[in-house]
Amino acid sequence: MTDRPVPRPMIEAAADRIAGHARVTPVMRLGAGAFGSPAAISLKLECLQHAGSFKTRGAFNNLLSLPVPAAGVAAASGGNHGAAVAYAARERGVKATIFVPEISPAAKIEAIRRFGAEVVIGGAQYDDAQAACDRFVAETGALKIHPFAAKETIAGQGTLGREWQLQEPDLDTVLVAVGGGGLISGIAAWFAGSKVKVVGVEPAGSRALQAALEAKGPVEVKVASVAADSLGARNVGPLVYEVCKDAVDHVALVPDEAITQAQGTLWRDFRLAVEPGGAAALGALLCGAYKPAPGERLGVLVCGANVDLGKLGALVG
Repeated sequence: MTDRPVPRPMIEAAADRIAGHARVTPVMRLGAGAFGSPAAISLKLECLQHAGSFKTRGAFNNLLSLPVPAAGVAAASGGNHGAAVAYAARERGVKATIFVPEISPAAKIEAIRRFGAEVVIGGAQYDDAQAACDRFVAETGALKIHPFAAKETIAGQGTLGREWQLQEPDLDTVLVAVGGGGLISGIAAWFAGSKVKVVGVEPAGSRALQAALEAKGPVEVKVASVAADSLGARNVGPLVYEVCKDAVDHVALVPDEAITQAQGTLWRDFRLAVEPGGAAALGALLCGAYKPAPGERLGVLVCGANVDLGKLGALVG
């Protein structure tokens, strides 16, 4: 099909563009029986990406495909997108101004500053920070890099799906955490029309994509989750919905307890320090929100590492 909002050639072009800027992250093959599952499980460790998350892919694709004005780039972020934009901007010698909400963890704000960006507290919630960012862009002419409502961002995140398929060509299903939906949109856009089933995973208290698929259009949801700083969008928006409505098989909801259990498992079994949002996809497997079939080849995306180590220590201590 050529009428997809983000077609495969756009993702291929993004992959060529960001090659050498974003890391190729490893896959850990655990085989059948891992976590007590009848499926053959593998983990895609995108938590090892530059700046600690998949967001670096979309950030570089924006910076390398759009003209950057003298005012530089601006973004609103709960933390990971801001860190990725700050990192990509530093690598490209571009000024970055990042607007964060008051709920952003100190560890993520520190990372943004460490990469050289200016940090502005833009209100109580993510949507407030986005509004402050939009005002700044209108006043200065800076290039806005949106975390999910932009084809350049989605195509950049889609390079993860392409890379994953090259590493694991026999996958049947992938589990992907969902916040604003840029990540799952990119991965679903890549796998659309293939045999690979793309399953979204959202916290039960932050279900913007599931609500949109049910309503057949984007809707506002309330957000209350341990993973709200990265999976806390109140509305996925029309572009994400258009990509996902036919390309995402379904969305599994997980309780916060399953997310923190997955964080603990990733640390205890693999010494991977992962934030709540980064562990959510594994949480769906651990709690049974997604039940694979015997022999199914299941890929689980571990997508973010920007965790408060103090909180992780308390969790696993």
